[in-house]
Amino acid sequence: MPDTSPTAVTAPPLPPFATQADRLIELGVHELAGIPAADLRGFAEAALRGSSARGGGLESSDVLLAVHPDRVPASALAPLLRREGKPGFVVVDMADVDRFAPCGVEVPDSPLYLVTGLDRGDHLANWSPEEALPALTGDGRTPLLLSEGIHWLLQQPEMLERNRCFMTIGSRLRKANGVLDSRTPAIWISNGTGRDGRDRRDAPKIGWCWWGNRHTWLGFASAVGRGGQ
Repeated sequence: MPDTSPTAVTAPPLPPFATQADRLIELGVHELAGIPAADLRGFAEAALRGSSARGGGLESSDVLLAVHPDRVPASALAPLLRREGKPGFVVVDMADVDRFAPCGVEVPDSPLYLVTGLDRGDHLANWSPEEALPALTGDGRTPLLLSEGIHWLLQQPEMLERNRCFMTIGSRLRKANGVLDSRTPAIWISNGTGRDGRDRRDAPKIGWCWWGNRHTWLGFASAVGRGGQ
């Protein structure tokens, strides 16, 4: 395995559940997902009540409110990302981005759910997806889905930094013959070169990397668990 010893990065606390819900409503995510704003706010309120019943632990930790990927595709969420005033985008050679589905990750069967224990995975920079996946599972973690990575950045755009971006290998594309596509999704920052276009320099970019390739500037985002309120 690659020898990696980056400086530890602690993610700032996520906003309260109600603030996260308001943010999604402000961006129109609830409309894209066909979820009434009242239901989204109600879910956030129930999550807070559940947290209070357990001593408030959830509300003060890194718990993300997410919409199920079946309700709103990554291609619809990507343009809602912002960095330096520029919207996010999907690379042109990933037109099938919405076919990347959860793989080896159990997602609650509900329109809304909670993702706990977020980590950007900086310590796995310069590992390939093939190397990183068993390391994550060995630590009791599961890789983030692409949609979860986008949700995280909608709430905390500052978690996308140059040379500290991340892959979301919980989403994979299975071909018609049952074999997994060798591409794995990632979110990073465009340099405005090639087909991205100069105007997209510094914009959030959803692209892909090969399953067996390493990249010094890409970690592997993961979570401890997923569930309801």
